[in-house]
Amino acid sequence: MGTGHSHHGHDHAGHRHSHGGLGHAHAHAPADFGRAFAIGIALNSVFVAIEAGYGFAVGSMALLADAGHNLSDVLGLMIAWAGATLAKRAPSKRFTFGLRGSSILAALANGVLLLVAVGFITSEAIQRIIYPAPVPGGTIIIVAAIGIAVNGATATLFARGRKGDLNIRGAYLHMAADAAVSAGVVIAGIAIVLTGMNWIDPATSLVIALVILLSTWSLLMGSVRMSLAAVPAHIDTDEVRGQLLELSGVAEAHHLHIWNMSTTEIALTVHLKMPGGHPGDGFLKDLEVSLAEHFQIGHATIQIETGDGCADENGC
Repeated sequence: MGTGHSHHGHDHAGHRHSHGGLGHAHAHAPADFGRAFAIGIALNSVFVAIEAGYGFAVGSMALLADAGHNLSDVLGLMIAWAGATLAKRAPSKRFTFGLRGSSILAALANGVLLLVAVGFITSEAIQRIIYPAPVPGGTIIIVAAIGIAVNGATATLFARGRKGDLNIRGAYLHMAADAAVSAGVVIAGIAIVLTGMNWIDPATSLVIALVILLSTWSLLMGSVRMSLAAVPAHIDTDEVRGQLLELSGVAEAHHLHIWNMSTTEIALTVHLKMPGGHPGDGFLKDLEVSLAEHFQIGHATIQIETGDGCADENGC
């Protein structure tokens, strides 16, 4: 009887409030990153083909590892772009949240993909350390130097949105890491030219594998947590609960759930026990605005209980 529901509107909800200083103002980021994704994918696909071709031709594990790193990022960009595009699909009868959760799946797939690349590079490099083969350092230097330029240019395309969206952040991190990795390959090429030590090539590819692993781990863990509907890292549940309990007329707050609906959008549901009766729609509206401003929660559903009967989870 005494139950009032309020649900935040969909598309306008995320844009009505300022998102505080956490850089979450890019809830709409993927929309204007379509061009960045297209350019990034095209540029890097061409470079991967060139780098892998040279890697096979001259037998350089470092170039192949770098190409593998770049390829994983091209696929990652494609997955992230698909995730961002699907996330904008309107809700349907079956998918009442739309397909915004696909951005979480995209980030997860991206992380898994990179782990596969690491496995391949590591096994090949170990074989090459055991059975070294001659490699031309000069070719390695030139190809990897082109890689620095390509990756640096792509990274700057995504620099703007990297704080607001896990997929944009993934794209930016990968490109920035790629530029650094290509720089490492240039240094390895110089070392091979100066010393003639061929084991430097596979050893470099092992370092690259480690770089990929480290940069992937936080992305993978973040997307796993989102998949399991964990409370977002920047939100303290006790703080949210405390703020709810401070509201006038609220005696109890239970069934509190906070989770990521997508890589950029956060939802909350809660039951508020208000013995004085239902506070009216104004109270619910104000609370939604407050949750959005303080915690970047764009979709709040609040259930009011007046305390007559056994509504709360602890029985009567």
